Amino acid sequence: MTKIKLCGLSRPGDIQAANELMPDYIGFVFAPKSRRYVSLEKAAELKQMLDPQIRAAGVFADEDPQVIEELVSRGVIDMVQLHGREDEAYIRNLRKRLGSPLIIQAFSIRTEQDAERADTSIADLILADSPGGGTGEVFDWELLGKIQRPYFLAGGLPPENVTAAVNALRPYGVDVSSGIETDGYKDKEKMKEFILAASRADELGKKNRKEEMQ
Repeated sequence: MTKIKLCGLSRPGDIQAANELMPDYIGFVFAPKSRRYVSLEKAAELKQMLDPQIRAAGVFADEDPQVIEELVSRGVIDMVQLHGREDEAYIRNLRKRLGSPLIIQAFSIRTEQDAERADTSIADLILADSPGGGTGEVFDWELLGKIQRPYFLAGGLPPENVTAAVNALRPYGVDVSSGIETDGYKDKEKMKEFILAASRADELGKKNRKEEMQ
């Protein structure tokens, strides 16, 4: 089954909606320049409301590893998503500090070289995103043919096209933020539609594989 991550949750209502819809992951954005930014204290409050079966990712851009370590040790986040210019040395240091929490490294995919670089990341998982990230713009999915490992797909994934994306690419997971918003805020109905559309793709995939075996 394709994993589903709803990113950029920042209000109690967002968490309540997630608890009803039960995605695999949600994301708190700790990058100060983002309009979806939440403080450590706010994220801690929201995490207490979150169903424990849903894992929370912290989204960072070139953050001090000590800050990330504090968020993990306090149980505010369960995994780490890096969206800055973090290199191998940074990731190795972070893994040494954190131990077991999953580390995801995001890459803006403009060229085949970007995809090849993502494929060699030492992070546990990678995320393929549109240039700039968080823009809601779709990038050229054909570039992902260079990636030979499980990855999250992000960038321009509203409910209307996530079924096609999952059918075409079979990613490990799909990550959405602006695609489930209305006027800059998370929209419960769009969250529901997104999850149903991604799940529909999995059902279609099962049906197609079954037919091929007959």
